[in-house]
Amino acid sequence: MNTSLRTPRFTLVWVGVLAMITGCTASPGGPLGAVAADHPLAAEAGAEVLRAGGNAVDAAVATSLALSVVRPDACGIGGGGFMVIHLPDDPNHGRVSTAIDYREICPAAIGPDTYANWGDPEASRRGGRAVAIPGTIAGLTHALNHYGTMERARVFAPAIRLAEQGFAADAHHVRTAQSLVSYFNDDPIRRTRFPLVWLRFMREGQIQIGDRIELPEQAAILRLIADTGPDAFYQGSIADSIVASASADGGVLTHTDLSSYRVRETAPVRHRVGPFELMAMPPPSSGGVAVAQILDLAYRLEIDVPTTGWTDAASAHLLAECMKHAFADRARYMADPAFAHVPVDHMLNHDVLQAIARRIDRTKTMPAPSYGSRAPLTEDGGTSHLSVIDAWGGAVACTETINLAFGSLVGVRGAGFCLNDQMDDFTTVRGQRNAFGLVQSDANLPEPGKRPLSSMSPTILVDHKDQVVAVAGASGGPRIITSTAQVLLRRLRANASATQAVRAPRLHHQWLPDRLDLEPGGEARETLASQLAVRGHAVSDREQVGAVQALFRDAHTSDIDGAADHRKGGAVRTGRVER
Repeated sequence: MNTSLRTPRFTLVWVGVLAMITGCTASPGGPLGAVAADHPLAAEAGAEVLRAGGNAVDAAVATSLALSVVRPDACGIGGGGFMVIHLPDDPNHGRVSTAIDYREICPAAIGPDTYANWGDPEASRRGGRAVAIPGTIAGLTHALNHYGTMERARVFAPAIRLAEQGFAADAHHVRTAQSLVSYFNDDPIRRTRFPLVWLRFMREGQIQIGDRIELPEQAAILRLIADTGPDAFYQGSIADSIVASASADGGVLTHTDLSSYRVRETAPVRHRVGPFELMAMPPPSSGGVAVAQILDLAYRLEIDVPTTGWTDAASAHLLAECMKHAFADRARYMADPAFAHVPVDHMLNHDVLQAIARRIDRTKTMPAPSYGSRAPLTEDGGTSHLSVIDAWGGAVACTETINLAFGSLVGVRGAGFCLNDQMDDFTTVRGQRNAFGLVQSDANLPEPGKRPLSSMSPTILVDHKDQVVAVAGASGGPRIITSTAQVLLRRLRANASATQAVRAPRLHHQWLPDRLDLEPGGEARETLASQLAVRGHAVSDREQVGAVQALFRDAHTSDIDGAADHRKGGAVRTGRVER
């Protein structure tokens, strides 16, 4: 990679902040640092750190911690995530390109057939048995220690303040809370079993937009970690509370599980797509490879990509076929590479992808076994994405999760956060689909120390001079992959603005079940659906295909164009940087 042309170093000073719900565009006067997140308060937390002189990693950590407070249904310190970092010319670190894996890990007491032996279909999704070892605190502090520039206390400060002062429930929070009311009403014991969610986050099913939620307990935990480091979370009183809370609901998480947690750092997946190079997470993320495959195939097929959404059935059909090939490979090959051979090189081999492109029928679908890089082949949950670009052209793409809404529903006693239900991302019972309807191989069966397969797709695109041109990712289970790919495709193939790329209606296909989901789109959508049905697609309505946070950057002017998805009520925060 040519790194001879480097971004000039700038001094970050406060001039102004531009905040928009749907997007932002740079104005003359200097390059911008920007944060796109799915909550305005979290985006502002990251922007505050940028304005104070922090780099993209500092801002990403501040944004993530704030999301732990204001998006308790989606992510938080009880979960895990992935972070892709590209700093082409950081003032403190020089050139950095790395991927940090702080995905949750299977506890020592759970093996390949544990869930089948338990015989409880809910065990991997709700309650103490669903909890995997959380990695968020380990991952964020690792990133900050190695690639940030600020002290923990400064970066943690915005989240601590939000937790103490509280935040107003927004429309997304209320919708998520209301979606669980019937679950709690079906079995009233759940109200006492999961009191943090029922009483604090749901207000006994009566939560309204604007209701204030305060989390002083989480503020105290974040302050302790800021003062003493990540061991405060994985050992001592906080660990005691985590273990006790999971155990009280039948969980098997232990102190040894927590104290043995380790972050993985590795090279990103890199793949040339048209004139750009994609940088993304390797397995156990399936998203990096899948997004690369979809974009690569779309380029090879020269799919016409309108900026306003899918209106042409021929193009929509081809994109759906690209998605099906990527998800077939996901089902066949993907797992934790520490426990199984994952043939990334094979799946991203240009000859293999060219052969797949030739197999795609432009007029109709194919039988399910025909998809993937080798033939034959035998609901928005708790996830959040943030994108950051700093004044030096450095970027972070970070996606974090607790899996389903409010994770396992197990609130840590006296701590103000929920534990994940990440065990459902394993193949918990052979041959059965998970909560998102995904088919996964036996290579993804749970084992002690293993990390479950994920659809999270934090992605950075760079040009031939190693300069960042796009940062994107999403929430939404398997729809993370397809929504991220479509936003990037609209930028790369149609030169769409960030707002156009994010707002346009999307489609989703995950191979199995054999169903093509379309977002609403008026009369044009109905015409599209009927034309796709003629090509063999089983078309279904889906209100939302992912929620994407994207930043596009002009590598010549350093201007940033950003958009946070209206589907989840996000925002972009920027601060002017003067030379």
